[in-house]
Amino acid sequence: MSVPQVDRASPLRAPHQPSDFNSAYVAAKVHFLSDHSESPARRRRPRVTRQLPVITTRPPGPEAKAWVRRDEHTLSQSVTRIYPLVVKRARGVMVEDVDGNRYLDFTAGIAVVTTGHAHPKVVRAIRRQAGRFIHMSGTDFYYPAQITLAEQLASIAPVRKPARTFFSNSGTEAMEAAFKLARYRTKRPLMIAFQGAFHGRTMGALSLTASKAVQRRHFSPLVPGVTHVPYANCYRCPYGLAYPSCNIHCVEVIRDVFLKSIVPAEDVAAIVVEPIQGEGGVVVPPPEFLPKLAGIAKEHGMLLIVDEVQTGMGRTGKMFAVDHWNVKPDIVALAKGIASGLPMGATVASAEVMNWGPGSHANTFGGNPVACEAALATIDLLQRTLIENARMVGAYLLAELKDLGKRHRLVGDVRGKGLMTGIECVKDPNTKAMAVPERNAIIQRCFEKGLLLLGCGQNVIRMVPPLIISKRDVDVAVEILDAVLSEVERRTFSNR
Repeated sequence: MSVPQVDRASPLRAPHQPSDFNSAYVAAKVHFLSDHSESPARRRRPRVTRQLPVITTRPPGPEAKAWVRRDEHTLSQSVTRIYPLVVKRARGVMVEDVDGNRYLDFTAGIAVVTTGHAHPKVVRAIRRQAGRFIHMSGTDFYYPAQITLAEQLASIAPVRKPARTFFSNSGTEAMEAAFKLARYRTKRPLMIAFQGAFHGRTMGALSLTASKAVQRRHFSPLVPGVTHVPYANCYRCPYGLAYPSCNIHCVEVIRDVFLKSIVPAEDVAAIVVEPIQGEGGVVVPPPEFLPKLAGIAKEHGMLLIVDEVQTGMGRTGKMFAVDHWNVKPDIVALAKGIASGLPMGATVASAEVMNWGPGSHANTFGGNPVACEAALATIDLLQRTLIENARMVGAYLLAELKDLGKRHRLVGDVRGKGLMTGIECVKDPNTKAMAVPERNAIIQRCFEKGLLLLGCGQNVIRMVPPLIISKRDVDVAVEILDAVLSEVERRTFSNR
């Protein structure tokens, strides 16, 4: 595989960050230091070793297999793992497993490490705060890191000003807080959510979720009062219509059918929506969808809750995905990329909406000071260069994948914004029959070749790399994916 030379004049360098960490390791410049406790001044400069990816032992290797066996005996097996990656360390866009294989990471830990693995600025912020104090419970006491981060979020969040924030530890907790706040503020019992949505797995967030049956199986009764309506999936329109002649029927039907025959408008506290469905298949709605939805909410005195857990923090080429459509939600939920890998969730709303009193909602670990400092460093990096990089490199990735799709029968649709991209795999472009086993085989084979990908929906390949990636990283990933698609297609269509 031919790999282009790294651009050493990359604009993505953070202060004091070696150039070898920047441009996202297409030539894989990673030499891990055995002692990470050294001061930055004493650390040796990373040296160029070998090109990414580097597979020396077919994964899973013997060390990985041993760890997987131990996992199976000691950890809950309720989680889903599509391939047996056992991570030893990671830096930038490179992940190394316990057998010494090095992978190009297009997962970012499920869209979490926005600034890349172990970004030096984030690591310094974590170490600095950990040296002061690690925990003091921001729901009982005060400390500068939490207040400063709340001020920063109030300034950038797409809600009406002034704004307030409730901190938690994850996306599902951020959505639980949004759910409770909507009911508290409106004194209304009902919610409208969307088919294909994923908002989390705790009981309130799970009640809003309608992504996969397995996520809800045996957990009923869930929180009552949630009605799910079809999302704006133009590739698989649930009403059999075509955009733009459909006149955004999926929104109009909420007003004309659901609110008149199923859900009394005056009882609906909020409409809950992902600006781009993530787990549901990287479904990008048409541009009129969110503004029309916001119009219905405003018309009937409902709140608009936007779940930006996966789409927020620069992922789509803007700080928040709703910024693409100039929509201002009443409540926004954040997590994943907000702190570059440290656990954090945030529920942000206008001060008018977030008017609940003491004792209404709290937790112990939300707004942890170490996570807050990591988030402040993350936001600074996003605003300096990484949002713009997500926009530019994301457009390049989308174009390359669309071109790839013209050459491969298994590619039915390519869609996304910024560095949140999905490839829908189909067996036939006319019938759009889902290629589920083939999608799984593609992801598995890419793993074996050193490219880390995720699945979503039933038949979609999801690409959500760190926002530091370069066009040359994209070239490497597309080259691997091209070869794997050809390989899987030969097996799939050889007998037809």
